[in-house]
Amino acid sequence: MKKQKSKGLVYSTDTGRTCTGCGYPVKQCCCSKEKNSLQGDGIVRISRQTKGRKGSGVCLITGTGLDGAELKDLAKELKKKCGSGGTVKNGIIEIQGDHRDVLVEALRNLGFKAKPVGG
Repeated sequence: MKKQKSKGLVYSTDTGRTCTGCGYPVKQCCCSKEKNSLQGDGIVRISRQTKGRKGSGVCLITGTGLDGAELKDLAKELKKKCGSGGTVKNGIIEIQGDHRDVLVEALRNLGFKAKPVGG
């Protein structure tokens, strides 16, 4: 796909949200594919966060290097191991509750280099 110059259009009733970088609809954006293809250092990091969640914490899993269906399958397996809910947002897996030790062990068993991050 050929990149178009941005004309400042952010939303269209025909296509919905459009990318400000290339001008295509967000689902067909060629800019985001370049950003998502970047790989980290190969270490999966598990952190705990309560910010914006009214005190209830979640474990955030970043750096898996997976995308799409593979990431959702991994999240599903990890949720089963922890016995709790969770979701996938922007390439980050969120597992409800503080299950860092269980998640680190499960990810290591699956062949990832995993480490807990934060206090």
